[in-house]
Amino acid sequence: MAEQDSSLFNSEFVEQEEIYEEQILNDNNEVESSMDEDEDERNDEQQNEIENEMIELKDDSIQGFFDHKDSVYTIDINPINENLIVSGGGDDKSFLWNSDTGEKLFELLGHTDSVTSALFSKDGQYVASGGMDGKVKVWKVENREFILSLEGPDEIVWLDWHPKGNILLAGANDSTIWMWQVPSGNCMNVFSGHSSSVTTGQFTPDGKKIVSGSEDNSLIVWDPKSANSIYKISGEDARFHKEGITCLAVNKESTLVLSGSSDASARLVNLTNGNILGSFEDHTESVETAGFSNILPLAATGSLDGKLNIWDVTTMRLRQTCNHDDAIIQLQWHHDSPLLTTCSADRTVRVWDGRTGNCEKTFYGHQDTILGFAISKDGKKIVTAGDDHVCLVFKY
Repeated sequence: MAEQDSSLFNSEFVEQEEIYEEQILNDNNEVESSMDEDEDERNDEQQNEIENEMIELKDDSIQGFFDHKDSVYTIDINPINENLIVSGGGDDKSFLWNSDTGEKLFELLGHTDSVTSALFSKDGQYVASGGMDGKVKVWKVENREFILSLEGPDEIVWLDWHPKGNILLAGANDSTIWMWQVPSGNCMNVFSGHSSSVTTGQFTPDGKKIVSGSEDNSLIVWDPKSANSIYKISGEDARFHKEGITCLAVNKESTLVLSGSSDASARLVNLTNGNILGSFEDHTESVETAGFSNILPLAATGSLDGKLNIWDVTTMRLRQTCNHDDAIIQLQWHHDSPLLTTCSADRTVRVWDGRTGNCEKTFYGHQDTILGFAISKDGKKIVTAGDDHVCLVFKY
């Protein structure tokens, strides 16, 4: 009988680990479920999802271009006819299109890999595209006539036109820079001095020098006529970058260069003699973009850490810090104003006052990272290139 009582005793009770949910009776003997807290959490999550969807649905654009079938990597505005836009992307295509109507005007054919750079000449007469297939192609804008196919480097990383003539510069993944005359197609020079991909480069605004930066941590200032290096700064100098250079900017007077690096810092360099003037160190991740104001002694850096830092070039001090919600991809100061524009992986374009750090405007419309943009000369029109395969037009 004792054994029977024992087994009855055991069968009457449930072990602790078998209790899945505790029920509590309130004063009216009604059951209160401990699931209420989970319900509240689910409601909060649903509310956040709704808010995120509302942001995604918000669209401030006045026009768009939707013919790309992959990420759009590059975009530019014709300097003479500002309704004429060129864009290029991962679908191996570049297009000319109208920013007022969104109409496709012409498809720039011929690349067999992603178009990484597409750019109008400074007089607006020509448009060039460069691709990961190593080809550079040039068209005449007025009649859409195909002019040139230029080869020599491997993957094209960037293009730049001379500020005062139809000379085209291309930086390549194979550590070289090539310079051609347009429309003849004559190769004027090949610049060799880096040991890794030339990630960034440009003619100086006065057209007298070329500045380039590389994954090998080096910055080189070149003589365009002779292709000789005027000076080279590398990581061997303890004051310079410890990791690859990601971006460069040159001031309007062609006297200063600002380099950004994946080491989360920027360096200010005297373009005349190569002296390192200062180090800007406030970011926590790679500096991806940099620029000088044309009218104020200010420079800006944008980083994967989401921060836009504005620096006083005279005192070398940080003036303002502005914040995106995700990585900053590109910044550009407006031509003759204290404003600057940024685009970000947070899917927004923002306009800032460089004097105060105040965000003057936030534009929504993209569903994914904005990979680049271009601004009209008066700063009123912004065209964007998105990872969502879309180009949008915003009016400020």
